[in-house]
Amino acid sequence: MRDVYILGVGTTKFGELWDSSLRELASEAGLKAIMDAGIYAEDVDALYGANTSGGQFVDQEQIAALIADYSGITELNIPSIRIEAGSASGGAALMQAFLAVKSGQYDTVVVGGVEKMTDVPSEVATEIIGGSLDAEWETFFGATECSIAAMIARRHEYEGSAKRENYAVFPVISHKHGSMNDTSHFRSVIKLEDVINASPVAEPLTVFDNAPISDGASALVISGDAKKIKASPHPIRIKSSSAANDFLSLHDRRKTDSFVAVRHSTKSALELAGLGIGNIDAFEIHDSYSIAALIQMEEILGKDAVKMTEGKDFYYDSSKPVNVSGGLKAHGNPLGTSGLYQAVEATIQLRGKAGQRQVKDPRNFLTHNMGGLGTTSVSTIIGVD
Repeated sequence: MRDVYILGVGTTKFGELWDSSLRELASEAGLKAIMDAGIYAEDVDALYGANTSGGQFVDQEQIAALIADYSGITELNIPSIRIEAGSASGGAALMQAFLAVKSGQYDTVVVGGVEKMTDVPSEVATEIIGGSLDAEWETFFGATECSIAAMIARRHEYEGSAKRENYAVFPVISHKHGSMNDTSHFRSVIKLEDVINASPVAEPLTVFDNAPISDGASALVISGDAKKIKASPHPIRIKSSSAANDFLSLHDRRKTDSFVAVRHSTKSALELAGLGIGNIDAFEIHDSYSIAALIQMEEILGKDAVKMTEGKDFYYDSSKPVNVSGGLKAHGNPLGTSGLYQAVEATIQLRGKAGQRQVKDPRNFLTHNMGGLGTTSVSTIIGVD
């Protein structure tokens, strides 16, 4: 099986994008990626589109076909396929596109994600986001994704695994990095006390522990075509991509405050890439909630992760940078897009084009995109040869 490279990336700004429709956002990101890759639409063999809930947010299904129509590539009659895996849709779409190219089924593919979430009231958006939970045993009884995250946080503290400050620091880190990214939803710097003392949403979590409701789109051009790779000025290799699942319902899991799927998908991705965790220079993780960020890093790095939150290890200019993009918390969280922007950020960093937030001499990034709270995990390793 052949190597697969990222030839081009594109993204919109993330945020409350009132003046842009879903189709406009998707087309903007896709066209930017094609231009960045230096190819033509005729070079594209397939389109993979990630979208979590277009049918509920904007009354639109057949999202991949819509994107193809609006981008002017329908006349090429290439397959246009939508991937849905909750908020892991972006990572899952990238993995499917990667496998299709690696196998030789297609030579060059565009994979993009889009979500338009701000056209509905926030309480409706919260209900839609809750679709990643168990409808019969969780949302039926009034649970929201945030309240489930709060239960996990309480349990993690009760078990003595961490203190409030150990997970409250992740929004602080993300906002620091997001302040240096001009496509971020939020570009403000915050302090630890701001997170802890903000208005509660589901105790102990406050508004600053939660990623926002955002609009946005991101896209990548990936290829296994040797001629296109050689002609590209900045090819970045996807070294591996792997997924794992855990129980949907929290009550079915052996341990409610761990994310077993994260451990499995990361271990598999490292093995497939022939790397150890020590070879990973930076991480883009799914910080939909601050407690989720901490548990992911514990599953990836082990219990040292808790100690590392007490220093500066996770900042862009330190030993193990986390969410140098601003993460979902500051850069934004358009559900189906988030996993793909993680790969866009990794590519920008590996090209050395991240400006103020540039990680020093990175060679390998690990991105982790999560559906729900530890239910679906997609880990991808992107690096330079």
